[in-house]
Amino acid sequence: MRRLHRLEPEHRLRRMHDHLAEAYGPQHWWPAEAPFEVVLGAYLTQNTAWIAVERSLANLRAAGALTIEGIRALPLGELRRLIQPSGFITRKAPALKAFVAMLDAEFGSSLDILAATPTAALRRRLLALPGVGPETADAILLYALGHPVPVADEYLARIAERHRLIEVPNGSRRYDALADLTRRAFAADPTQSQARLFNEFHALTVVVGKAHCRRTALCEGCPLAVDLRFASSF
Repeated sequence: MRRLHRLEPEHRLRRMHDHLAEAYGPQHWWPAEAPFEVVLGAYLTQNTAWIAVERSLANLRAAGALTIEGIRALPLGELRRLIQPSGFITRKAPALKAFVAMLDAEFGSSLDILAATPTAALRRRLLALPGVGPETADAILLYALGHPVPVADEYLARIAERHRLIEVPNGSRRYDALADLTRRAFAADPTQSQARLFNEFHALTVVVGKAHCRRTALCEGCPLAVDLRFASSF
């Protein structure tokens, strides 16, 4: 019988990316037409399904408010009404206003100037905004601003836990542990390609998470089933 060699978790995670890429192909995420639309989506998708976000974005688009200038000009009550499909409007609407206010006051109302800020400093500034946690900050950094940072969401947490890649603690320590694991998985790749790889990997984990790694796992036909068998062999 062929002996299986134990791989480090980061090497397994990198191999899982390859299995998913082969199974599903390029994902071309984030689904948006402009960087600021990505920012809006990152806020609106908190605790809600993407289909609800699409309805909110459609409302903003119809109102001519799918821009920095549009969000700035909207009265707060009208912004709440337009993003109502996404829920949590008393929190999300002021949070969007706060982002635009920061952009105006500190970055000349320019996402390009914001994006030119060093990653660590920019991440700290985003996390200081109301309504921005690590996942939202990293989604904005990666998808809207092009910074090479991993996004560690609930789908990745399920995969990591079920495949025994990592013991996943609760709270911020869980997010940090998953993000660090992902960084290590792609550390050997060229720096200039890491943003694209983090982008694709996050999108691929969402695809396999929705199809297979749900609250109740559906492992039959999953592209990662081979790794699950590998994990259970030790």
